[in-house]
Amino acid sequence: MSTLDQTTDEILKLAAAHFKVAREKLSPDDDFFEKLKIDSLQALELLTRLENHFRVELPDYEMQGVSSFRALAERIQSRL
Repeated sequence: MSTLDQTTDEILKLAAAHFKVAREKLSPDDDFFEKLKIDSLQALELLTRLENHFRVELPDYEMQGVSSFRALAERIQSRL
C-alpha cells in the first residue's frame, strides 16, 4: 500500500504530464485550479484519469471543496 506522500507525488506527476507543465512547478498544497489554470471540466478530466490510475471511485460529494493536490491525495488514499 502506498503512503500519502507517494500518492501525492503520483498525482503531481500525472497532473504535470496531463496538463504539460513541469512537475517541479507543482507542490502538494497548490490549488490545482489556479496552478494549472484549469476549469471544472478539465478538473473532471484529471479526476477521471486519477480514478483510472488508482482504480478507485471518488463520489462527487467527497470532492466538493477539494482544490489542493494534497487534499485530492487524501481522498484517494482513503479509498485504497
